[in-house]
Amino acid sequence: MIDTSSPVLEVRDLARHFEVSSGLFSSATLTVKAVDGLSFTIKAGETLALVGESGCGKTTVTRMILRLDKTTRGHVLVDGQDVHALKGGDLRALRAKMQAVFQDPWSSLNPRMRVRDLVAEPLMASGKMSRKDIDLRVGQVLEAVGLRPDQAQNYPHEFSGGQRQRIAIASALVSNPRLIVLDEPVSALDVSIRSQIMNLFKDLQEEFGISYLLVAHDLATTRYLAHQVAVMYLGRIVEIGPSDQVFKNPQHPYTEALFSAALPGHPDDVHEEILLEGELPSPLDPPKGCPFHPRCPRKIGPICETQIPALTSHAGRPAVACHLY
Repeated sequence: MIDTSSPVLEVRDLARHFEVSSGLFSSATLTVKAVDGLSFTIKAGETLALVGESGCGKTTVTRMILRLDKTTRGHVLVDGQDVHALKGGDLRALRAKMQAVFQDPWSSLNPRMRVRDLVAEPLMASGKMSRKDIDLRVGQVLEAVGLRPDQAQNYPHEFSGGQRQRIAIASALVSNPRLIVLDEPVSALDVSIRSQIMNLFKDLQEEFGISYLLVAHDLATTRYLAHQVAVMYLGRIVEIGPSDQVFKNPQHPYTEALFSAALPGHPDDVHEEILLEGELPSPLDPPKGCPFHPRCPRKIGPICETQIPALTSHAGRPAVACHLY
């Protein structure tokens, strides 16, 4: 029996570095630190969101967690098992615990397969269930996501965009996973049905105790779904903590600027956007010291230009990597 008090997902000092050529006529190489030393945990029934600008490393993190990419260092533990150390049957068993729902349901579903076969793929891969039991389970999860069991005989093109995303959710749900990675799960959907899918995620989490790792650009989606928020910048976490605390009182200057760029929830709300100077630094040549200091409006001196701040928590507040604290 799984201990629900222990983390479902534990990421320890995770890093992914890539070697690239420094030029067309040069044999020298440069190191791109796409992800550099991330650590966080997700408990049972909890959602942690990774947010940040494009190119900050969010997708690379999810690929390493799902074992679609290698790690340079660090560990990914699901229910205490190291994802990158398992092989054979142990790895297949662990994969059933980890599933993913991607941004575009049209491209993530094979148009030549019926819904029944699409949803049943994780069960068929295990080879441990009869066809009758698989059909029963497929019907159950289709009902759980708001579709009819008889729609299992249809093809993806016979459904709307929102219904196709429900099919993708059913496919992720069918193997009773402990963790589902949500990669921009509502950004490709019409605004009118985004709230339906977000409510579905919350209902499924409450019913089945699933943990979510959410990758999103839309801060409204993040605030609604996430219990914890981790803000990334150039491959590092600069602030992490409970969602309500981070949104109500962001501490890191980058978090302040990122949240200020989001539209207010109501037209009458006071809204002042913080404009950052300069461009996002290249990961090929990151700044020395704090990676945010060239754009930071609250830079305090040489320490920001020479020392990388540690991610620390003070007085029970969210952890932040900034020399201001």
